[in-house]
Amino acid sequence: MGYTLNFAAVWRSFDALLAGLALSLGLAVISILIGALIGLVVAFALLSKLRAVSWPATAYVTLIRNLPILVLVLFAYFALPQMGVRLGKIESFVAVLSLYSGAYLAEVFRAGLLSIPKGLPEAGLAIGLTPMQIRTTIVAPLMFRNVLPSLSSTVISLFKDTSLAAAIAVPELTFEARKINVETFRVIETWIVASGLYVLTCSVLAALMRLVERRLAVPR
Repeated sequence: MGYTLNFAAVWRSFDALLAGLALSLGLAVISILIGALIGLVVAFALLSKLRAVSWPATAYVTLIRNLPILVLVLFAYFALPQMGVRLGKIESFVAVLSLYSGAYLAEVFRAGLLSIPKGLPEAGLAIGLTPMQIRTTIVAPLMFRNVLPSLSSTVISLFKDTSLAAAIAVPELTFEARKINVETFRVIETWIVASGLYVLTCSVLAALMRLVERRLAVPR
């Protein structure tokens, strides 16, 4: 028995898919911004000579990077309330994705920090800059330039990870696609359209990141 494609039912609910896509992007942007702050702090801690600073940072990165994000999402939403910590669906997912992205970005930023010539911070000290000024005006800008290609891949990967929010009924793109699938039984059509939205969005994100790379590239 043949299967006839019919996208009419999907198009009728296309606005729900777009709303889900907008929420996915919002979750990704907020989580990446928070994760970038966490990752930057942890990256400096990883390179610290003080074990009391570097060891907790190493433990955090090791733990988070070796746990599936879905396990973390389910733990935050279902287990933490048993321990007295209650968060909403969106808040718990943003918290998990921020911590998850922070662990991965910490390694990205650490590699960027290691690529900076040691003479540059020394030059900053020579002209009277404080260590904090050196980090914010010399080290951090150069580090971001160096890690942009890796950062682009991480951003796209984290956007796709927002699909896991469907596991706790956050109405992002995958959740809305599943809902349409259940209501209309148009399995192939629903996932073709949802996949197309993911591919299109990731392509746009990649193009934007490449544009940023070109704008911030060091002239040769």
